[in-house]
Parts: sequence; C-alpha cells; structure tokens
Amino acid sequence: MTDPAGTRRQFCFVRFCAVLCIPLLLLVFPGESQAQFKAEVPQARVEYWQARLASMEAQLADKQGLSSYRLVFLGDSITDFFLMGENLWFPGVTNGRAVWDATFAGQDPALKAINLGISGDRLEHMLYRIQPKAQGGLGQLDHKGLKPDYVVILAGINNSWASETPADASIVAGVKALVASVHARQPKARIILQSLLPTQEVARTRDIVIPVNRELKAFAEQDKQKAYLTFVDLYPHFLNPEGSQNSTLFYDGLHPSEAGYRVWRDILVGAIAADRAREAMR
Repeated sequence: MTDPAGTRRQFCFVRFCAVLCIPLLLLVFPGESQAQFKAEVPQARVEYWQARLASMEAQLADKQGLSSYRLVFLGDSITDFFLMGENLWFPGVTNGRAVWDATFAGQDPALKAINLGISGDRLEHMLYRIQPKAQGGLGQLDHKGLKPDYVVILAGINNSWASETPADASIVAGVKALVASVHARQPKARIILQSLLPTQEVARTRDIVIPVNRELKAFAEQDKQKAYLTFVDLYPHFLNPEGSQNSTLFYDGLHPSEAGYRVWRDILVGAIAADRAREAMR
C-alpha cells in the first residue's frame, strides 16, 4: 500500500528540481527561450482578401474623409494591386502604388480616389459588397458621405475560371448587373466601364475576352445607358504589334506591371477629362 504523504513529498521534490533546472538550461541553451520561426507561434489564419476587406471597411467608416473622393474604383486584383508597391508573391515585381500615389491620392482633388478592388473577387462578390445592408450585402456604396463623380469598373476576368457556360455570356450578364447595381446605389455618379485586358492565354483571350469586350461596348452605347455610362477600351493599348498581349506591361500574363499601370492610368485620366468636357457642354 502506497504512502500518500510520501508520494506528495516526492512529487514536490521533483517539481522543485525541475523549476531549479530551468535557469540552468537557459544559461546553456539561451536561444531556446524565444521562438525562432513563425511556425512556432500561434496565429489565426487571415487570408489576404480578408485583411484587404477589413482595411477597406475602416476607410469607408471615415465619414469625414469620404466626401473628398471624386472617383471610386471597383474591381478585383487588377484594381486592388493599383495600391500595391512591392508584390507580396513575386519578389522584385512592382505593381501600381507609385502610379496611384502620383495621380489618385489627392494631389489633384478632381482625381482623388478610393480603391474598392479585392484580389480574387468575382462579379458576384462585388455585387454582394455593394448590395444594401438591408438586403444582406455590405452596402459599400451607401455611405452618406460618399458622393463620387465617377465609379470606375474593371471586372469579370475571374469569372473566366471555374466559369459558367457559356463563360462570355455569364460575364456579360454579371457586368450588366454590376453596372445596374452601381447606378442604383450612386445615381448621380457617372460610370466608367472598362474593357477586359488581354491575357497571355490565346484561347481565353479569343473565346472570352474579345467577345465580352464586344458585348460590353455595344451595351454601353445603348441610349438607356449612354446617359450615365462611358465605355473605355483598354484592350488595344495592351497589345504588341503582332496583336497578342504585350508581355512588357504584365508580370504574370494577367496582372499589369508598374509600366502597365502607367498605361492604364494615362488612358483612364484622358477618358475622364474628355467625359467631363462633354458633360460641361451639355
């Protein structure tokens, strides 16, 4: 039969020795007291798009700052990465941050913009983000202080992966729904609808991008939309002389390089200036 009191004394002695040895072990192995790798430290998983959305929502919550935005950019990673300097996934690649800061950060108040692009977003995700909160969405265009002159849309290419059939018809329908929803949320803003950019995949560009761009141009030219919608065809400006994607303006066959963002910026700024001039003459 065991002696409980003796057992407790033995346990206490062992625990005392263990505690006494800890400082000695730290002297022998000083580096063991601190984590050496991120893998050793508990951390909640936060995807890039979640962090981006949280940052965006905080920006939209700034009631005083919202009234200064004359442009709202709405889109996916191509729009999102206008705010990225050094690329997070491609070492040595620079995206559009310097171009954005030089043009849309407020130096020219008429071009000051808020960027509502999120990497990975498909058309349905953008529709959800601008859907009124009363209908289950995020209501991103419903903030009272947000009264832009223009909402700039570049969207739909992500729907060409894991696509519905036919992909081009699905994308056109989604873009039309997005335009209608933007117009309903911001009826006084003009909408700049931009074409899809060429991809390095010949088949995807031929079978999806070109047909989508053709349909969006025709849609924008209809009388019902012309009152508030302007189509800007980016596509030809991103081609080489042979008619395929100009690889110098992209870094992965899909996303623009910094040079690509400069081209986009120049076309867009010119289109907005021309649209403002036309509106002033009416």
